[in-house]
Amino acid sequence: MERRDFSINGLLLDPITNEVLDFVGGRRDLDAHIIRTIGDPGLRFSEDKLRMLRAVRFAARFDYQIEPETSRAIRKLSQHIHQVSRERVRDELTKMLTEGQARRAFLLLDETGLLHEVLPEISAMKGVEQPPQFHPEGDVFVHTLLLLDKLPQPCPATLAWGALLHDVGKPPTFRVAPDRIRFDGHVEVGVKMAEQICRRLRFSNHDTEQILALVSNHMRFADVQRMKESTLKKFIRMPRFEEHLELHRIDCQASHGDLTSYNFTREKMAALPPEAVRPPALIDGNDLIAAGYVPGPRFKEILGAVEDGQLEGRLGSKEEALEFVRGQFPS
Repeated sequence: MERRDFSINGLLLDPITNEVLDFVGGRRDLDAHIIRTIGDPGLRFSEDKLRMLRAVRFAARFDYQIEPETSRAIRKLSQHIHQVSRERVRDELTKMLTEGQARRAFLLLDETGLLHEVLPEISAMKGVEQPPQFHPEGDVFVHTLLLLDKLPQPCPATLAWGALLHDVGKPPTFRVAPDRIRFDGHVEVGVKMAEQICRRLRFSNHDTEQILALVSNHMRFADVQRMKESTLKKFIRMPRFEEHLELHRIDCQASHGDLTSYNFTREKMAALPPEAVRPPALIDGNDLIAAGYVPGPRFKEILGAVEDGQLEGRLGSKEEALEFVRGQFPS
């Protein structure tokens, strides 16, 4: 029993009397809302370094305090978290992000020194100022924490990680221009950084692809009202687009609060029937070959142009499509 991790996890149930047995002060700590290791915290954490992350997760999830001696031990031993497999670290962080108290979890990670060890890229957001006209809430770290606080419940893991990493490229791209603070290229830099983090934490290729897509596309909503019809339709038919839209919503709510682009996109999605967003192709490669075109890389350009014309309502039949191709792409 004394080798269990925390006192609140050290309670026993007598199956005969149905009595709760407490030999480690678990009931006392439950009543006091305290996370405390059983016995010497240094020994408990040395047995399994992941317990340091679990202490943070439990404290955040249940709105408990980490007992001072336990907290000091975490700060002292935080560098040893690297001895834990990356998969276990990833899973514990994912639970923090999706259990409903992500903001407090990451504040505690920062306070205990664990954030700098497991996600130094997030720790680097602290103190990175943002233009107040777009981000009155404060620096990049404050913005990210506010965004985590607005994650929906239940929350897909990929959305949670996309929210955490959406601005990860801002610290290395920060500059003060004559007109305002700028983060030129922060999306492209952020995608590369997010990929490194996903690989480091051993995410599956499937989850990595979605997380990177969320980081890559989160700024595109600023242009939705100016997009061509074909561009907008291709945008909203992206895989798991609801996650993109939700990230945009909470990103706005954690900054300037303007949901104009969000509402516009919602209205467009509601007004467009599925067949207008994903219409059957008017022609394919076989049709181009039959029309005398030689197969090659050019086919992608031709078929893409035909699809754009179809999505914009300029082309409605196979005959119109082939006539368009002959006029725009002489064989």
